[in-house]
Amino acid sequence: MRVNRILLSAPLIVVALVIQVSVLARLHLPGAVPDLLLLTVLGLALVYGHVGGALVGFGAGLLADLAPPADHAAGRYALVLCVIGYLAGLAKPENGRLKSATGPMVVVVAAAIGTTLLYAGVGALVGDTAARHVGLPSLLFTAALYDLLLAPFVVPGIMALARRADNDPLAETSSAAKSADISSGWLSSGTGLKIGGQRGGLGSLKTKARTRTARVGRIKGVKRL
Repeated sequence: MRVNRILLSAPLIVVALVIQVSVLARLHLPGAVPDLLLLTVLGLALVYGHVGGALVGFGAGLLADLAPPADHAAGRYALVLCVIGYLAGLAKPENGRLKSATGPMVVVVAAAIGTTLLYAGVGALVGDTAARHVGLPSLLFTAALYDLLLAPFVVPGIMALARRADNDPLAETSSAAKSADISSGWLSSGTGLKIGGQRGGLGSLKTKARTRTARVGRIKGVKRL
């Protein structure tokens, strides 16, 4: 994993975890807690791909396992987010750009449901039956709902930061194309010549000059008569 990706992912994950533990967890919403850490992992995975998404997910999950007030075995959430980050990275578009918001929203809903199921499944393997007492269907519904409502404010910004820090060639190409369009438009408006067709422009100027000279000669001849 590149150094610039680590330098961006680490503070984003820490900030997301702090906000989730200190703010979102204290809202006491019915059902699940909005998972800001999951949304951060999804935004990074959609830019970095499946390998980067798996590494980011593992690191984020391990930090959540060790941060208080964690009440589960260390490595449980790391395993879940590692799998989710890998699967979300597979949804990365080939050209690096998303055509619509439908794809990321589907990824968010699937990730919220998959994270809850995987977390409950791993808990059942280690003897944690808390999900049964709370009610798994309500957890699935509220987790998907909360993450879907929070995603438009988190995922696009995370993806934009990841692309900029990753020196996305598509962003550089688009900015270069815009500057080229501006410069060519400025030149054409200031000189009357088109880029790539300067010979034709000079020829048209010569033709206009000859026409004006002929008209002046005719006018002078009429005045003499």
